[in-house]
Amino acid sequence: MKVLGIETSCDETAAAVVTGARTILSNEVHSQLDDHRPYGGVVPEVAARAHLEAIQPIVRSAMEKAALEYSDLDAVAATAGPGLIGGVLVGVMTAKAIASVHKIPFIAVNHLEGHALTVRLTGDEQGKPIAFPYLLLLVSGGHCQLLIVEGPGQYKRLGTTIDDALGEAFDKSAKMMGLGYPGGPTVERFALNGNPDRFDLPRPLRKRPGCDFSFSGLKTKVRQTIESLPPGPVSEQDKSDLCASFQKAAGDVLADRCANAIDMFLKRHPNGQTLVVAGGVAANLELRQRLSSVAANRGLTLVAPPVHLCTDNAAMIAWAGVERLKLGHSDPLTFRPRPRWPLDPDAAPATGAGVKA
Repeated sequence: MKVLGIETSCDETAAAVVTGARTILSNEVHSQLDDHRPYGGVVPEVAARAHLEAIQPIVRSAMEKAALEYSDLDAVAATAGPGLIGGVLVGVMTAKAIASVHKIPFIAVNHLEGHALTVRLTGDEQGKPIAFPYLLLLVSGGHCQLLIVEGPGQYKRLGTTIDDALGEAFDKSAKMMGLGYPGGPTVERFALNGNPDRFDLPRPLRKRPGCDFSFSGLKTKVRQTIESLPPGPVSEQDKSDLCASFQKAAGDVLADRCANAIDMFLKRHPNGQTLVVAGGVAANLELRQRLSSVAANRGLTLVAPPVHLCTDNAAMIAWAGVERLKLGHSDPLTFRPRPRWPLDPDAAPATGAGVKA
């Protein structure tokens, strides 16, 4: 089984070919960082135009590197939401055209499910596949959720952010410190040389019941801390100390929320063995170490995708397509892309969470 995946939900134009035997035959990514860096964040209209320019060369490159013809494919999968709708439309229409011309199934993939199932493609440290069910911390620029993953399309949300996602807090804090965009990798790098105990930053919702997150207050305190420093540019040491303090606070919150979620997960699945962390922020190695300790203390193993598969990519979309195709699922060419598409549509509304639930 061979599936072409296409990802265009935000600021990466990506295409990949993955097999049912968990082999990545190609995984091409065109980043738009240079296009958006002058604005300090992703501009939807700029992203959509960049996707239009890059999509055909990227798909062609993925097929060439996989050494396949379209007739060799069993299906084509594309991110159909959630995401910036202009970019999502580019990927979906490209996938539909390929499916229509070459008479192969089209599979509409939830971008979040791509992240959720990536460890099923990559496996644990020994490469062994991860079995259902598992607990998932999905943490990125737009989402911060804890979910029980029981199978493709089968998710139970335990908690979500009630304001900002952690990845957004990383990016906005970095911008306030003058560290540029994207902020996550830069904050992690500066934190290596910082004192994590210098600045007293809040841990929102820590030690509260439940599994919801809140990072707005942490972001606000970063701004207030910067304003309390001596006038003029923030010094390199101040930046390092503030990044380290921010990262430690974020880790404390994630550890606390995940501990509560693990207890809820084990109550529902007493034989559960795995905590998975996925999404762009999962590339942060310090946060991975914190979560690994939390999991081990409760008898679980932390599993995360390789760093290069934590950020948006098409291999995860192709694999989600493989998982759904194995179950006999495909979608009609009339499928409409969705700017919002929760993994657990039956979850109760979270106060303040809005569209990020």
